[in-house]
Amino acid sequence: MCVSVPGQVIEIDGTSGKVDVAGNTVEADFSFLPDVKPGEYVLVHAGFAIQKYDQAEALETLRLLREAYQVTS
Repeated sequence: MCVSVPGQVIEIDGTSGKVDVAGNTVEADFSFLPDVKPGEYVLVHAGFAIQKYDQAEALETLRLLREAYQVTS
């Protein structure tokens, strides 16, 4: 099973940059999303931003992931 996690784009330098995923900064390749801009939300999988993601949906997904983690840990 593959899991991608929503995060907010912090910065872009060419085709790579940084994404804030639940408070953690991760490096991401934006080759698949050449029109993405800082501040937008994306799904990150295996180091690649693979899809733009609606902000409201991203925040709800992150909330649900936090809730699920609290229940299982």
